[in-house]
Amino acid sequence: MITAILLMSGTGERFGSDIPKQFLNLSGKKIYLHTLEAFLPFTEFQEIILVCHKKHMEKVQKEVSAPHIRVVEGGHTRQDSSYRGLLACGAETTHVVIHDAARPFVSTKIIQDNLDALKKYDAVDTCIPSTDTIVHASSFDTISDIPSRAEYLRGQTPQSFSYPLILEAHEKAPDKNASDDCTLVLKQDRPIHIVPGAESNIKITGELDLFLAEQLMRRKSRSPAKQTLSLKGKTFAIAGGTGGIGSALATLLKKEGAIPLILSKSSPDYPIDLTDFEATQKLFKSLGPLDGLINCVGHLSIKPFHALSPAEIDHLIATNLHTLLYSCHTAQIKPGGHIINLSSSSFSRGRKSYTLYSSAKAAIVNFTQGLAEERPDLHINAVVPQRTATPMRTTNFPSEDPSTLLFPEEVAQEILILLKQKATGSLFEVRKK
Repeated sequence: MITAILLMSGTGERFGSDIPKQFLNLSGKKIYLHTLEAFLPFTEFQEIILVCHKKHMEKVQKEVSAPHIRVVEGGHTRQDSSYRGLLACGAETTHVVIHDAARPFVSTKIIQDNLDALKKYDAVDTCIPSTDTIVHASSFDTISDIPSRAEYLRGQTPQSFSYPLILEAHEKAPDKNASDDCTLVLKQDRPIHIVPGAESNIKITGELDLFLAEQLMRRKSRSPAKQTLSLKGKTFAIAGGTGGIGSALATLLKKEGAIPLILSKSSPDYPIDLTDFEATQKLFKSLGPLDGLINCVGHLSIKPFHALSPAEIDHLIATNLHTLLYSCHTAQIKPGGHIINLSSSSFSRGRKSYTLYSSAKAAIVNFTQGLAEERPDLHINAVVPQRTATPMRTTNFPSEDPSTLLFPEEVAQEILILLKQKATGSLFEVRKK
């Protein structure tokens, strides 16, 4: 019997936050829940124990409800918390896999490698090579030695053990402040097998780690095996669907047996000025409940900000931002439905001569992530394509090399994949392959 122990009783002192890092949101979901989800598919774990600070236990128990998941009180140190997790294991436990709940990017392969190694070894550690030079210093101001980094690895988790071995190592530990469980096993002169970790298997301990985690979340792959939801018979409103990405998406949805409703000024079926809130509200009320809303409206004008007239400023903001906000506000999306908001790669920093466009795209990303937290009943995400060969793009940048641009169909295909999944609060980038 194998038990997974997730350590999550830290108080957040190093992070400098009143909220412990494991409870902060990462792409619309608490960090520890991302970590827990990595372990749930493994049937090898007859039990998963969450070792939690006492004041958060009640909240965690409400957030995770499964018969094989238990929440137990942690200790004052990592070692103490790990020991308490071990003591909470069932009488039939033969092996344990111990992992930091603040490492949400642990891969299926890493967990499986640990489980496979337990069939041969009593102690297993997850490690990666160091790309930095290793420096030994007995005091912080003077280097004592620079050993070969080829002989030194960076330790991660999971760390996996025979249950009797790790329990004995804890009970015989000379001190109570070891930084990890393998340290205690080494003190018992027992060998530890190594399985490879990954650079992406980061532990979130500071604000920079959280920023990096958001970037990693964008790159998180979407496995085709998870694309099991059928779109047949479902109705999707596409705001701005008469050209470019929206038009390509409508074509793909029809092939899936879905019903695309194209909303724009030039739409033959649903002509609408989406910058008019009352008109937008009236239209969505007439459409009734929808399975999803995809916002593709955008207007790009190359002109220095100081040269824009007040009317042009209002038009750019209304078209690039208000249309999306009005649609999200008034559309009636069924529970479990989707909202996908298209941003742009220009969201990452302001762009010369189209400052309002790029700033609106940045606002869309932040709005989408915040709305996903407000509406856990929906799947709300942002899609960020690289430069795409839409009429709007080619009109404003006629000299661009077409081979460097995405096709609208490529972006539409990624949106279609997303509509078949249950991701939320995420930002998905579409890059030229």
